[in-house]
Amino acid sequence: MNFTKLKDKIEEAAKQAFLEMFEKHGKEEIYAFALYSDGGAWTVCPSTNTMEHLAERDDDDIIYKYGTAEWKYEMEGADELFDEISDMCRNEVMNMEKDREIYKREFGKFQSQLYETCIEVLEKLKSENFFKQIVGKDVFLCFAVSDNDIDMEKERDMITRLNDNEYGKEYLSWMETWT
Repeated sequence: MNFTKLKDKIEEAAKQAFLEMFEKHGKEEIYAFALYSDGGAWTVCPSTNTMEHLAERDDDDIIYKYGTAEWKYEMEGADELFDEISDMCRNEVMNMEKDREIYKREFGKFQSQLYETCIEVLEKLKSENFFKQIVGKDVFLCFAVSDNDIDMEKERDMITRLNDNEYGKEYLSWMETWT
């Protein structure tokens, strides 16, 4: 897989998704944006949450603030672009699966590089103030993997890289309660 090309596609899709979400739901006060994948590395999808959605919750459990699976706009935005990216990833993995030895040797590297590429895209957009220019304030950013165990050290690193703000501090404090 050409990860340079994939990174460019993910960046384009992330920008388009965030702009679509802001256009449709900006009045709901967007505070969070994420990219996520699955353990099989078949997909890349966006997720967005709003302060309005948090206010609608009956409880104030922090999972609803930072758990991407609980966010209101999961898998919404830049649908065609993310479908194309997911097709590329799925095809790559399926080609690996044709030969057990290749799969055993290559899948872990592919999965790690895909995840890191998503984080790098978010990091680049953050450094360019892409999100802040649109909503006028810091946005919580993260990368998540659905249905997968969390590597605490990688999670801390990712949150620190993407959130040098109050969201990052709160998330890291929340992580301390996980053990």
